[in-house]
Amino acid sequence: MSQDPNTPEMEGTEQPFVTHLIELRDRLIRAVLAIGVCFIALALYPGPSGLYDLMAQPLVQNLPKGATLIATSVISPFMVPIKITMLAAFMLALPVVLYQIWAFVAPGLYANEKQLVLPLIVSSTLLFFMGVAFCYFFVFGKVFHFIQQFAPKSITAAPDIEAYLGFVINMFLAFGAAFEVPVVVVILSRMGIVPVAKLKEWRGYFVVLAFVIAAVVTPPDVVSQLALAIPMCILYEVGIWAAQLADRSKKKHEEAQKDASSASES
Repeated sequence: MSQDPNTPEMEGTEQPFVTHLIELRDRLIRAVLAIGVCFIALALYPGPSGLYDLMAQPLVQNLPKGATLIATSVISPFMVPIKITMLAAFMLALPVVLYQIWAFVAPGLYANEKQLVLPLIVSSTLLFFMGVAFCYFFVFGKVFHFIQQFAPKSITAAPDIEAYLGFVINMFLAFGAAFEVPVVVVILSRMGIVPVAKLKEWRGYFVVLAFVIAAVVTPPDVVSQLALAIPMCILYEVGIWAAQLADRSKKKHEEAQKDASSASES
């Protein structure tokens, strides 16, 4: 059957494309609503000021007696707690945001890809939260205590709240991303980009890379650099172990499929 010359070439694809755009819009709206609900809940309790006090607690505990944080901008006392509340709301709503992303891309994936992607999303979310928690509960206290020990007695520490917010965000991102090492290792192995045997051979190179990354993204002190580099090396080994388990599971699944196909042919 010949096509009508007056019919546009893309007419058959317009409807699916528009449908995908509508679904993407709906998913984005749901993600934004989840963040908004979390923001309102956090604004009610413990409130922006309470969240900032909680965020600043590791630093305040290590400041000299009587020292406090300062605000060098007129609107900083209002904007910085609001920014921290937005950051906390996004982190709290992150599972919902990632689920919306997963639900949007899932129809276009194969069955084996779906089996891989969903566990990776869950594990990457948990690992990111673990990295942030490790940074807040362990690293901050050690780093601030180490810095104050080396501060001259003639200097009174009075950090700016905006500078501290930037420092906290950078450290959270650094440790959250560093804790994603097992996920990256498993993806490289499952996608066939780097076999497990090669990953084992690259242990020494990764140790050097971990310390280089720690020296670049953390403050210039030994405590924070070791606190980032050492977990990265440990998590690299965890990733190799998880990749080995995934390979064994994949081989067993392939063998089971071959046995089932041969049994059906016979």
